[in-house]
Amino acid sequence: MGFYNLERLSVLLVEDNSYIRDILESLLKTLGFGWVATARNGQDAVEFLRLVASKPGSGGAMGVDLIISDLIMSPINGLLLLRWVRSSKDSPNRFMPFIMLSGAADRSYVEQSRDLGTTEFLAKPFSVQSVYQKLQLVIDNPRQFVVTRDYYGPERRRKNGVAPEGEERRKNQEKDVAVVYSAEKTVKPSSPTDVWYFRLPNRLKEKVGGGMKFNETGELPKDILEMAEKALERDALDFADWAMSYMSKLLDLCTECLMKPPAVRRHYFDEINLIAHELRGQGGTFGYPLISIFAKMLYDYTQPGCREDDNSLEIVKSHVDSMRAVIRERVSGDGGQLGKDLLKALKIAIDRFSVTA
Repeated sequence: MGFYNLERLSVLLVEDNSYIRDILESLLKTLGFGWVATARNGQDAVEFLRLVASKPGSGGAMGVDLIISDLIMSPINGLLLLRWVRSSKDSPNRFMPFIMLSGAADRSYVEQSRDLGTTEFLAKPFSVQSVYQKLQLVIDNPRQFVVTRDYYGPERRRKNGVAPEGEERRKNQEKDVAVVYSAEKTVKPSSPTDVWYFRLPNRLKEKVGGGMKFNETGELPKDILEMAEKALERDALDFADWAMSYMSKLLDLCTECLMKPPAVRRHYFDEINLIAHELRGQGGTFGYPLISIFAKMLYDYTQPGCREDDNSLEIVKSHVDSMRAVIRERVSGDGGQLGKDLLKALKIAIDRFSVTA
């Protein structure tokens, strides 16, 4: 097995949370990426990609080899950015590997990302190992691209396009499909087709492999992964302050919302839902999985259509109290008995305010 050298790769990191963006940028640089560009949201990313496409060398990069993007952002989210990369004539590379990153790893989001052509989906909370595994898949196992009237992206079937036994629904067999291997080599079917397979050279592996054989699997040196783990551990020291600032925002939103009549409270609950989404994605990354559990509960509770009365705000506050206790007591892992007690107390509070609503 050979070793990867990521120094020749450039990556665009798109993340609206500055704290997480800085940590991921540091992590990618520690793993060895030679150039890391960042964008605050999908809109900034599109503007940057247009600039790089029209003026190679802008911002220090001749091109972008890989995109890692958060999903939930505004004004342009990760799904819209992915659609632009895959479909726009201004996209610098419609075949570019794209890793979608999100704390909302719900099935609907994963399926939307898949159907728009994402290469991989990386769930938050993330770890050095999970980031590395997705990078390894992108480099070692690139899937052929499929282009039809309804889809442009990597083959959605991961086993070389083979459907599970008894589930084949495709009308086109390979003999009916145009197959492109390079700009010089295309195998066309005997009759016209609107389905194309692109089996292009693995440029990422050519850049990082250092002469590795075509079918050889690579890895990052162990010492680089250990350095990245230690760097993430150091970054985790700031998580408590970051999380407490977000919890203060939640309490401020509750106070403001209480001053408004229920008919106009949806905006506040949307803001609470977004903060809960941020917290659910980060707690486990920095050693506080209970934060992710409690934040996921709050995220689910404040979805559109939830009650927006005073008792609902008390339920929000109960979630915040539980998360603050986790940080205050430095409750790591599942928290043992204290973790169980906090979860039990939260459920009692939810039941109490739900009954009296």
